[in-house]
Amino acid sequence: MSEVGRLVVCATPIGNLGDVTFRVLDALRGATVIVAEDTRVTRKLLARYDIHTPLERYDEATARARTPELVERILAGARIALVSDAGMPGISDPGERLVDACLSAGLPVDVLPGASAIVTALVASGLPTRAFYFGGFLPRKAGELNRTLASLGALDATLVFYESPKRTGATLAAIARVFPKRQAAMARELTKLHEEVSRATTVELAAAMAGRELKGEVVVLVGPPSADEAPLPDEAAVREAVGRLISEGATRKDAVRRVADELGVARNEVYRIALGA
Repeated sequence: MSEVGRLVVCATPIGNLGDVTFRVLDALRGATVIVAEDTRVTRKLLARYDIHTPLERYDEATARARTPELVERILAGARIALVSDAGMPGISDPGERLVDACLSAGLPVDVLPGASAIVTALVASGLPTRAFYFGGFLPRKAGELNRTLASLGALDATLVFYESPKRTGATLAAIARVFPKRQAAMARELTKLHEEVSRATTVELAAAMAGRELKGEVVVLVGPPSADEAPLPDEAAVREAVGRLISEGATRKDAVRRVADELGVARNEVYRIALGA
C-alpha cells in the first residue's frame, strides 16, 4: 500500500513577495503539486524564488469537482500544497472545502502560518484589538447589508470585513448610516508600494471615499460601540409599530415620526426599516 500523503496549507504574501516564510518556500519546493486559486498570481511568487513544482488550478469554479480527486491523490501518497491569491488559504476562499474534505477523510493537514491581511489591517488601523469579528465579504444587496450590520451592532469588538475596491464607497456609506458615531478605518494595498490606511469616524471616512476610484484589495474596519452609543433599534419591533399605526389610520409620515419619537431613533432610520431597505 502506498504511503499516505498530506495537504500542506501555505500562507503566501498579501502584497510584498518578501513576506513569505522559509517553511512555506520549502513546502512549495517539496510538494508533488501546488494547487492555486489563480495560477497567474502564484507563478509570480514561484518565479521570484526559482520554484518549479507543477502548478494546477483550484478555485471557486473548480473546487467542487476537483476536491474528491485531490483527496484521492493524497491518499495515494501525493503531497499537495494549497495556496490562495494572497494570505492564508481557507479564509473567504475555496480552500476551506479541501481542508474540510481532507480532515473528514482522516488525512494529515499541515497549516503553515504567514502574512494576514486581517491582522495587518487591524493593527495598522489603531482600533481596539482585544476582540475582533471577521465577517468576510458583506452582502451586496442594500437590505441584506443593513440587516447584517445591524445584527452586529451589539458586539463589543472591532468589526473587520473584506471589500472590493469598486464597492468600498457604497459599503462605507451604509456603515456610516448604521454606526454614525463610531471610529472606522479603510486599508488597501497592504505591504505594497501604494499602501494606504485611512482612519476617521464612519461618516468622515464615507465622505472621504465617496467617488474615489480605489485599486487593490480593501479591508474595512469598524470600531466597537462606545459607552454612550444608543443601542440599535429592534427592526422587527419598528416595522410592527409603524404597521400598527398605519392600520389605525395614521399616514406613513406620521407613523414614522411617532415611532421615532417613542424609541429615540432617527426618523430616517425608522423610515428605512419600515421600507425594508
